[in-house]
Amino acid sequence: MSTAEHPCSNQTWNWRGLPINYQQAGTTGPALVLIHGFGASVGHWRKNIPALAENHRVFALDLLGFGKSAKPAPGEPLPYNFDTWGSQVTDFLAEIVGEPAFLVGNSIGGVVALQAAVIAPEQSRGVVLVDCALRQICDRKLHTQPPMRRLGRPALKKVFQNRALVHWLFAQIARPGRIRAVLRTAYGNPAAVTDELVELLLEPAREPGAADVFGAFINNFDGPLPEDLLPQLTCPALILWGTADPWEPIALGRELANFPAVEEFIPLEGAGHCPQDEIPEVVNGHLQAWVASHAVAAAQPSTVPAF
Repeated sequence: MSTAEHPCSNQTWNWRGLPINYQQAGTTGPALVLIHGFGASVGHWRKNIPALAENHRVFALDLLGFGKSAKPAPGEPLPYNFDTWGSQVTDFLAEIVGEPAFLVGNSIGGVVALQAAVIAPEQSRGVVLVDCALRQICDRKLHTQPPMRRLGRPALKKVFQNRALVHWLFAQIARPGRIRAVLRTAYGNPAAVTDELVELLLEPAREPGAADVFGAFINNFDGPLPEDLLPQLTCPALILWGTADPWEPIALGRELANFPAVEEFIPLEGAGHCPQDEIPEVVNGHLQAWVASHAVAAAQPSTVPAF
């Protein structure tokens, strides 16, 4: 199925006075909402949307501060944190999707999906975590870090609070060569790191406000962890995890499978941090099968006899 058969043009949704970019494809079937990771955008799902749209209503949105969505100064009017992004997703479900949906999140998008499902459980039919961010930078996880990292945390925070230094650091990172090098580290398959992918990440980084969004995010040493949100989940969850993820080790990811809401943990052999882009056919297959199993279960009539 070609992308042309399921056009994915950008659309704008006005959320609390802020323009939010999203894409939509497919006209029938269960609704899926795809949520990108840090520094990414709806374009990171370009290999998934056309295939999934064959039998689903598919939506992907740029979180506030990312992609083509608005990038207001932090706190003007909203902070860049998981409460904000979770509320953005729940409002998107109510105003644009118009029905409960399956939420699919990669990296920090996984935490956002969990946050949204906890804020408005009636709007979520299920959550799929794709190499969910474990948020090891969180202060509550500092005790698990090596001694030198624990000792260096106060100095790191001081550096990150210096706006000029953060802008300088962002300028060093937001370069084609540096982005390519970071992606080659994160991806299990370096061949998947294409010029198109590098440009997808660089284009939003050139927009005014992008450096301040970056600064707000790296200064977020608080906020929810996946293990805080999973016990509150009232819908089922599926976890997909690349075995070669260098940022979120699969051994730590497996611990999330111990929560009752998680039905299955599926390792993706050889994939890195972004399996949906590295091995899209595999990820699409798992998503379609899992969503279909729940759609069938919901459609089956009750076997309880009527009296």
